[in-house]
Amino acid sequence: MRLSQFIKDNIEPILVEWESFARTMIPPAETMSVVELRDHAHEILLAIAGEMESAQSEKEREAKSKGLAVPFLKETFAAEHGGLRQRVGFDLSQLGAEYRALRATVLRLWMGHIGTVDAAVLEEVVRFNEGIDQGLAEAMATYSDHVANSRDTFLAVLGHDLRNPLSALSSCIHLLELGGEAKPRARTLQIARRSIASINDMVTDLLEYTRTRLGRGIEVVPQQGSLSALCQEAFDEVCAAYPKRVLVAEIPTDVVLMFDAPRMRQVLTNLLSNAVQHGDPAHPVALVIRDEGAHVTLIVRNQGRPIAPDSMQVIFNPLVQVATRESAPHERPATSLGLGLYIAREIVTGHGGTITVASSAEEGTAFTVHVPRGGKQVAPDGA
Repeated sequence: MRLSQFIKDNIEPILVEWESFARTMIPPAETMSVVELRDHAHEILLAIAGEMESAQSEKEREAKSKGLAVPFLKETFAAEHGGLRQRVGFDLSQLGAEYRALRATVLRLWMGHIGTVDAAVLEEVVRFNEGIDQGLAEAMATYSDHVANSRDTFLAVLGHDLRNPLSALSSCIHLLELGGEAKPRARTLQIARRSIASINDMVTDLLEYTRTRLGRGIEVVPQQGSLSALCQEAFDEVCAAYPKRVLVAEIPTDVVLMFDAPRMRQVLTNLLSNAVQHGDPAHPVALVIRDEGAHVTLIVRNQGRPIAPDSMQVIFNPLVQVATRESAPHERPATSLGLGLYIAREIVTGHGGTITVASSAEEGTAFTVHVPRGGKQVAPDGA
């Protein structure tokens, strides 16, 4: 049986093995459905089989072997597969591993249906490998384009978000140079301090992101303290930053555990600010703290448009921005580098805890943090 026909006749068993292998791609595959795991595998296989059955001259074969074949198409199923895998959090090595496993699966299954290995069989294998290589190249090209677009968007956002506080600082300096009454000067200094704090937050996020990408992780130094007091301070800070929004809190007294206070404050302010920025201004943002014995649970909830399912899979990845922002234009500008939730997850993980998200139109969006009472110190590598 020709390999191209074998692929078409046995496409379901091949897809089952594709799905099984894709499920091992942790962490992105953990929450993916069967449809998402298979993605465009069915169409990719049929495209490869069709290409194998088409006529090919020696000149075309030579061009393929030298990478001089028809330019990669951005509209192919393989190309779309590469873009979708990038969007849900697969890295480039995982994308390549899918094609490597597909190649091995098809050839292994086919070998049980052929007799002697002759020139015709080898020709089939060569044509199949050409199809796999072409599909992988198209997938990787689209994947790389998406990464480049994300990087360009990140740089554009960074430039925009830095320009706002820098412009405010420039205006403050000009006003202070002009002199004037004490009350306006105090207001000008307050704006300047807020602008400096905004720039400092962005630079800190960038440094934390760089540390994690270099494999050093975020240093967590737990000490016993009052989580109740810290939560109240962080809550009051966010309330002051967004005076036109309603925030409510349920914070029990005397919740004591081992934690890194500055880091946990960062988690709380990131989650609360994120809820304000993306929530419906007509509904309050809620912070709930629960002492549950062996661990403490922190919940930040807001109402508004739910997070899309595909965004749920990558929301804690770096440089991801959720497109459901509903904040009013009069709100204080906030950094939108797409690093806040990523850094929050790294800090919570450093405490030995977990952070999850649930979102629906009925229940709203809730980020839930579980932190063990005993704490956990994670020292950065190479520190």
